[in-house]
Amino acid sequence: MAATPPPPAAAALEKLSSTKMFGGHNLRFRHQSSTLGCAMTFSIYLPPSPASNLPVLYWLSGLTCTDENFIIKSGAQRAAAAHGIALVAPDTSPRGLNIEGEADSYDFGVGAGFYLNATNEKWKNWRMYDYVVKELPKVLSDNFEQLNTSRASIFGHSMGGHGALTVYLKNTDKYKSVSAFAPIVNPINCSWGQKAFSNYLGSTKSDWEEYDATCLVKKTKEVAASILVDQGDEDKFLAEQLLPRNFEEACKAAGVPLILRMQPGYDHSYFFIATFIDDHIAHHAQYLKSA
Repeated sequence: MAATPPPPAAAALEKLSSTKMFGGHNLRFRHQSSTLGCAMTFSIYLPPSPASNLPVLYWLSGLTCTDENFIIKSGAQRAAAAHGIALVAPDTSPRGLNIEGEADSYDFGVGAGFYLNATNEKWKNWRMYDYVVKELPKVLSDNFEQLNTSRASIFGHSMGGHGALTVYLKNTDKYKSVSAFAPIVNPINCSWGQKAFSNYLGSTKSDWEEYDATCLVKKTKEVAASILVDQGDEDKFLAEQLLPRNFEEACKAAGVPLILRMQPGYDHSYFFIATFIDDHIAHHAQYLKSA
């Protein structure tokens, strides 16, 4: 009788930094990603809470960002510590693969993974959807006993807001809630999305719709938690790239609860995010704590 093979070993993590903040710790790690075929970094804030059953709130960042932007700029740790929630911020794309053209523009390639699974052979390593939904939660559960990755929510900004909304709408069984700051909610109808999708996914528009929140919400069932979106009305990308009213109309038609807050005078920056971050963490806490 053949021996049962041993379970796969947990991914080895290399700790890059640790800093104390609001009684908890910001930690940064590097690991080898089997999904993306390269080394990836992620940042995590562990609050000063009990040693087990911590809920996880994932943050997905926008174009050009790394895992560090949110941790350094958002000020989210104060509210996360108060609510007893761990924050996890992955990078925004594979890095170091040296694919021709990967760094030619800010809105495609490195720093611009768009949280999808590319089907174009050239960009086959750009599988940030699977990394966020499948690999990263397993890395966390294998290495952090205090986390309960089955109690998870997700939020993000701009491209990361797009990622958070699409990941949630495709996996309402895995995430308790979603929110976003200035998300790209209808990428098939803006130049950022059209450039990314045509290169990563090819020319078939039905494939694009699988990563478009405005399209997905029309066919998503079981959206119990209200979706919170904050959008600055002086955001220079509002009219051409973000298109929140398209998403608002789709949610209304589908009967999906949406709280869209247009914030007067705010732009697309982390100053805007930091202003309203506590509201978002409180929004997720009500769903994570009732799980």
